[in-house]
Amino acid sequence: MADPGTPPVIGVIGGSGLYDIEGLTDTRWERVSSPFGEPSDEFLFGNLDGQPVVFLPRHGRGHKIPPSELNFRANIDALKRCGATEILSLSACGSFKEELPPGTFVIVDQFIDRTFARAKSFFGTGLVAHVEFGHPVCARLGDALEASAKILDIPTVRGGVYLTMEGPQFSTLAESNLYRSWGCDVIGMTNMPEAKLAREAEICYATVAMVTDFDCWHPDHDNVTVDAIIKVLLENADRARSLVKETVPRLAGRAESCPHGHHTALDTAIITSPDARDPEMIAKLDAVAGRVLGG
Repeated sequence: MADPGTPPVIGVIGGSGLYDIEGLTDTRWERVSSPFGEPSDEFLFGNLDGQPVVFLPRHGRGHKIPPSELNFRANIDALKRCGATEILSLSACGSFKEELPPGTFVIVDQFIDRTFARAKSFFGTGLVAHVEFGHPVCARLGDALEASAKILDIPTVRGGVYLTMEGPQFSTLAESNLYRSWGCDVIGMTNMPEAKLAREAEICYATVAMVTDFDCWHPDHDNVTVDAIIKVLLENADRARSLVKETVPRLAGRAESCPHGHHTALDTAIITSPDARDPEMIAKLDAVAGRVLGG
């Protein structure tokens, strides 16, 4: 079990169109078991300029798994078992704003969770925890992503609200206009409960939402073809690979734990008395919470 301050292992979760990471050396694909079920795919282990990296294609190679059927708990638990201390999450999204056109990357800093069919916590009956989540992403990772995007000249906006919908269908026009009225910037189907689970697992997390299209609110929406969206998606994936390659070395060499407390998020989160904790739950949470449970 990694303690706070353990040298970083960078987890990368690739979204639509991003099924591998270029530039890794000493690579191997390996299946990792989780007590929460099967992760989306095998994990790609490797090194980038000497920095250990673990990559997971979120939907599986070839995009086999729809958003609502992703086993988010198994994915994050397995990344923790792989030693991941920080996660860079990349995902395709729609835009709610003219100033965020297709091809723009948004380094998200807030979420609204509108999903309803997903297991959202590692904890439950027999072992209850409530993690702080007011600031759901790690600003330190966001800083590194922003600096890398500037060097690569990728159109990038720092900060934004990502609304996570259940899917797999896209929004109705009424829903799209409602979310715009809430001040949301982008919409996707995969970053929740991923970000919540990363916090429970004491892993720093940041997400890059890669705009492929305007949601259906836009007057030109009906003129957008599937071919055009796929073209942008693949271009975004190429830029995402470059962004990861530039960002990972910036995260190497961290000697201390996260200054924002994400590596110690469970210190004050578990509310169940030690004598009332379910032993089976404790065993199941050996990776996620072993640091505080004595695993």
